[in-house]
Amino acid sequence: LYHVLLVAISCLLLLINIITMNVTRRGLSPLVRSCFSTLVRSKVPDAAAATSSLQQRSISCSSPALTAAVTQPAPAFKGQAVVDGQFKEISLSDYAGKYLVLFFYPLDFTFVCPTELIAFSDRMKEFKALNTEVIGVSTDSHFSHFAWINMPKKAGGLGGLQYPLLSDFSKNISRDYGVLLEQDGVALRGLFLINPEGVVNHLSITDLPVGRSVDETLRLVKAFQFVAQHGEVCPANWQPDSPTIKPDPAGSLEYFNKVN
Repeated sequence: LYHVLLVAISCLLLLINIITMNVTRRGLSPLVRSCFSTLVRSKVPDAAAATSSLQQRSISCSSPALTAAVTQPAPAFKGQAVVDGQFKEISLSDYAGKYLVLFFYPLDFTFVCPTELIAFSDRMKEFKALNTEVIGVSTDSHFSHFAWINMPKKAGGLGGLQYPLLSDFSKNISRDYGVLLEQDGVALRGLFLINPEGVVNHLSITDLPVGRSVDETLRLVKAFQFVAQHGEVCPANWQPDSPTIKPDPAGSLEYFNKVN
């Protein structure tokens, strides 16, 4: 960029010299000769290369990222997973017509991660009763998933799993969902609740050291299903069988009078 500006300034000075008739038989004015001399010493081809590099970086930075967003269709995905002890290709389209909890975690054979995966596995009957499936995802290979699933819990393994564990070895799924730490090559603890129409109802992203709440995930599934079925909205800390709100000025007064 410096060299490009230097070229422009030198050309401008040359034009001024010509207009003001300041060109003598000895050549250009000392100021213009100095600018051109500096430019030659700095190698113009290098300036062109620097400009090309800058343009490439700018194009890369301006490329839109496909990132999951609430109220928008979930990014499609497909990949190898461990399902019931077997390798199987699964995709988002396999879960059309169901609620889906898609959650990302950093790595197999770590510390917080097995506590989360086991906690979700232990509650799968409750999720299935709500027409809801669960998929765990990390950037490990499906071979790594298989080994970890078959490792005993007392040794830090999963000791079996009641839902698919998907491999994002290419890192494309984590990138599309906006949870990939590019330098580390691992995913943040992202959780996405996708409704039967394939639209994201909820997302949360947590830093690596802290695990998530399965109770809260189940509460959110129940809340969004209640809204879809009844048309009323759920207040803070809503639980099944607790009051809900009619979403209009007059109807909402029934709730506010009851709880206040």
